[in-house]
Order: sequence, then C-alpha cells, then structure tokens
Amino acid sequence: MPMLSLPPTNAGWRWCSPGCGISGTDACLRPAGPAALHPVVGRCPFDGEGMMTITETLAKALATAGIPGAVAMVGNRAGVTETCVVGHDGTGTPLAADSMFQLASMTKAVVSVAAMQLVEAGSLALDAPLAPLLPDLADARVITGFGDDGSVATRPAARPITLRHLLTHTSGLGYDFVHADMARARGPGGPPPPGTRASLRSPLLFDPGDGWAYGISTDWVGLAVEAASGQRLDTYVADHVTGPLGMADTMFTLDAAHKARLVTNMARQPDGRLAPFPITISGGAGEFLSGGAGLSGTAGDYMRFLRMLLNGGSLDGAVILRPESVADMARNQIGALRAGVMETTLPAFSARVEWFPDMTAGWGLGFLINPEPGGDGRAAGSLFWAGICNTYYWVDPASDVAAVLMMQLLPFADAGALSVLSAFERAVYSR
Repeated sequence: MPMLSLPPTNAGWRWCSPGCGISGTDACLRPAGPAALHPVVGRCPFDGEGMMTITETLAKALATAGIPGAVAMVGNRAGVTETCVVGHDGTGTPLAADSMFQLASMTKAVVSVAAMQLVEAGSLALDAPLAPLLPDLADARVITGFGDDGSVATRPAARPITLRHLLTHTSGLGYDFVHADMARARGPGGPPPPGTRASLRSPLLFDPGDGWAYGISTDWVGLAVEAASGQRLDTYVADHVTGPLGMADTMFTLDAAHKARLVTNMARQPDGRLAPFPITISGGAGEFLSGGAGLSGTAGDYMRFLRMLLNGGSLDGAVILRPESVADMARNQIGALRAGVMETTLPAFSARVEWFPDMTAGWGLGFLINPEPGGDGRAAGSLFWAGICNTYYWVDPASDVAAVLMMQLLPFADAGALSVLSAFERAVYSR
C-alpha cells in the first residue's frame, strides 16, 4: 500500500498508493497549516429532546477530541429518525446535511451488494474459481519468507481464489499499510503506481480460506462485477444499486457541483492538532475503479443503503437483493477465524485497531459482525465497517437501528475519532 514519508513538522508528506487507489494531487499531500479546532454546534433539522441529546453529546465529544465537525444520522426500517450536523470541516466551511464525504472503505459494502446481485442472477458464483473470469488471479502464490537481499520466497497457493474468499477477506490479499509482509513483498522498488492493475497484483499472505487479512480483495470484487456484467463498475452500481435507491449524491467520479460540497480531509499532527490534508480516493482516474475505496457520498444517501439492508434488501419499492441474500451477507462466513484486527505499517495513515477485542468478531459477505452485544449499545449480530477517513456505520437488525457517522480525518481509528464514535453510539441507544 502507501509509502508515506512523515517529517517532524508540517512539511510536505509525499504519498504513493497502490491497492486502495488513494493518491494526492501531483503525488504530494501537504498539510495546509493548522485549523481552528473549536466546533460550532449546529442544530439538527428536527426539534425534539432525543435529537438534541444526540446533537449535544456529539458536539461535546467532537470538542473533546479536537475534531471540528461531523454529520450523523440514525434510522430504522420505517425511515430516518434523527439527523445531526455539527461544526465545520476544519477550514471554516460549515458542514451541512448534504456535505459530501469520501466514503473510502464504506464503498466495500455497496460493491459487495452489487456482486451478490450477480450471484442471484447466476452471473457469478460464490465458490467457483474466479481465474477464468479474472486471469490475473490465476497461479496465485503464497509468501513463505524473505531473503537477506530482500527477495521474496513463494509457493503455489493450495487452492484457487473464489468470490467468497474476496468478500470475506480470506483471499490472502492484504493492504500494504496493514500487513508488513505485503509491503515487504513489493521489493526495494516499492509499489506500482496507484490506480494501475499492477498495484493489485501481489503474492498472498496465506492460502485462500486459511486466514483473515483486510485489504484489496474488494477491488477484485469490483473487477469481477465488471467482467460478469459487461459494464463499468460505476455504471453497474448506478444502474442497479445507488440509482434504484435514490442515492443521487453517491458516485465514483465527482462533477464540479459535488466537488464543491466535498469536505476537506484533516490529518492529526504530532502536537495533537488537526491540519488540512486533502487527499483524493480514486474515482474515475486510473486503470480501474476501486471497488474497495472509490465512492464519495452523503450521510443521507448511505442511510438509504443501510435501511435497505435493514429491510431485507428492499426500500421504498426498490428491490436490490432477495431477503435470503441479505441474510447470507449478515451471517458469519469465516468460521472460527477472527476478523477485525488491523496492524499498521503507517501510523500516520492508520492506527492499529482491534474491533471488539473481548470477542471473536466474524465477517459476513461484506461486513464485520459482532457475535455478542457491544459495549456501547449495539446488539449481537450487528453489521459494521468504516472508511479510512473515519467514516463509520453499523446496522443492528435486532434493535431496528441503522446509524452512520461521517468525519474526515487521518489517521484511521484516530483515538479522538473512536471516542466520538463511542459517544454517538451510546447516545443512540440511550434515547
């Protein structure tokens, strides 16, 4: 994944990224100076004690964390119950309910749904080898060690990669910024340029099905969707997922009007403050559209997607998936393997994080699943994931709750951002 040179001051941060397709303008991302970190508390569009309690809780948590603002929403099967807009983007631009956020890895759930549509149609199969459709996945090899000269020793994989392996992150393909061996396997020349097919080619960390490793698997899912459907990923998703759901602000490539609403990303500095740190998560540029990280959108759009899942695959007359497909996606698919542990090779990009450390978290066909109740309110069997810029969602079918929290800062799993997520979740369940 990325190579990020981190200076001790606010000098430029050079940035190169394979795999997840994140790149900076002219290959450089430079903090533009510290931002004022005094959140302006925005009143939500609805009055009511419950809403204001969540708004006030969120504003307090953001102020404590030094994060200038967020947009959050709560919904259920019937509709959106609460919308909360707090503060600004770090440059002084007030946030709004229709502010655009880079969704990054929250793209994965959308593209996983697209793949499951093609499974329903018989165009893809969960357990068939994908190499006939995606020849680059043929003859996969597994890392066995490294020589003193930096060379990589590999052996043939014990079994072919399938769509199920990709959807569950058990393919053996990881992100460089999470898995040190994956980064090391790139060799002294470093990774291929971001957005290239070459950036997705890598030896495996383990045999497919034998472990859980978070990474580029969903980018390959996106390529499988294209190969099986005969459409570009952005066209397929718009025609079959976001369009039918009325998610008009969710897209891979932003036009000028949507770019104008895009929230500026921030980065945590050594002194704890945040500074503007604009990054681009690849959309229409490059050799492939990132099925793992390429979408941008609004909290309201993503809430429609989450409510579709709560409703078993349908929303407002639009049928996206069959109920049995949603049930399969929401069921642990990795047995006793543990999901949700992410190491880091680039602490300024992503902190180490272990979701639900007191239980063996599972993974369905696109989501993390907590097998026991979470400490902040969500019930067992909830679906959860996030985006690298600290956007978060969860779907709690047992409690009829869907929630999304949008911030925009690095590193991922920033301690302050996690404290905001925790406070928001507690407020949702304390209504």
